[in-house]
Amino acid sequence: MSQTARKPARILLEDGTVCIGRSFGAEGQSIGELVFNTSLCGYQEILTDPSYRGQVVLFTYPHIGNYGISPEDDESSHPWLCGMIVRECSRIASSFRAGTSLPAYLVEQGVVGIEGVDTRMLTTKVRTGGAMRVLLTTDMERSEASLLKELRQAPGLEGRDLVQEVISSETRTWERGMESDFSARLKGMPKESERIRIVAIDCGIKRNILRCLYESAFEIQVVPATTTAEEILALEPAGLFLSNGPGDPAAVPYLVDTVKRLCLDQALPTFGICLGHQILSQVLGGKTYKMPFGHHGGNHPVKELATGKIEITSQNHSFAVDADSLPDSVQVTHINLNDDTVEGMAHDELPIWSIQYHPEAAPGPHDSLDLFTRFRRQFV
Repeated sequence: MSQTARKPARILLEDGTVCIGRSFGAEGQSIGELVFNTSLCGYQEILTDPSYRGQVVLFTYPHIGNYGISPEDDESSHPWLCGMIVRECSRIASSFRAGTSLPAYLVEQGVVGIEGVDTRMLTTKVRTGGAMRVLLTTDMERSEASLLKELRQAPGLEGRDLVQEVISSETRTWERGMESDFSARLKGMPKESERIRIVAIDCGIKRNILRCLYESAFEIQVVPATTTAEEILALEPAGLFLSNGPGDPAAVPYLVDTVKRLCLDQALPTFGICLGHQILSQVLGGKTYKMPFGHHGGNHPVKELATGKIEITSQNHSFAVDADSLPDSVQVTHINLNDDTVEGMAHDELPIWSIQYHPEAAPGPHDSLDLFTRFRRQFV
């Protein structure tokens, strides 16, 4: 398809900003919170990450889509974000692994995508003014006043439980590891016969997290976030894993209550990532808050306080843990070097710890991959 053949489309921000671009995805309209992602690759993993539910992703890298879409790279069953904004979308999928192009995939999945706009300007707006609601539409006839009114009436992320919109309704066993030499990076893993049973609470879990847990010699039972403590205990797990997920961590009190019974009453060894980290902070007496524009990308520097080690990490979150709200029994273990926000914590006595970033690194670096090994070593 030629560049001139692409239909015009509009972007409206809640502050009244209007941008005219070109559609490269499905026709229609979408509303969400605008966030920018600084990753240079991994757009397919971002598209299919359930943590992006309720958000429109603006890519700061100017050229997206060049290697197309490969089905085995999906992090879940389908895209979850509300829309996609790029400077330029590649018309050619130049990879032997590609099953289809990015534009064709967005059309098939019903995702609105807009290109040909000033992504630097939009990123700066979010960076300076904070996250804001955005409307994407391929309808060029409807008045801007009407669209802006609808946009400003749309809900934001605060106070919204989006976990129940993305989770599976059934308990399932995960028995799939890596399909490449990526697993070789998980060093020092026990033998197959030494698998330890854990329950992974699905809040919008990414497949690569499950692959990493499987490669780390765990027997994994995946349960929905709505599962009760009694139902989880009936599975007789030796440990607990809390996954990533979308929405406001303060809007899922049922999950906080469940994890309290498992972590505090039963003292199950527990590891949390992203939303799981935020849930554990509430379990232990802390609070969370909405960040101005969040962390979204594959280049965030994190310092481990005990060792001084600096890791470059992959991140995707709009909420953070309030360090001042944590009790004396909980220690901050990692901080973000860009803004000093909490990136990891651990309980002084109970086997409970968590991180805000994504060690499974899809997309992103592999600096933190050994955290899965560390979790497994808790059971040796």
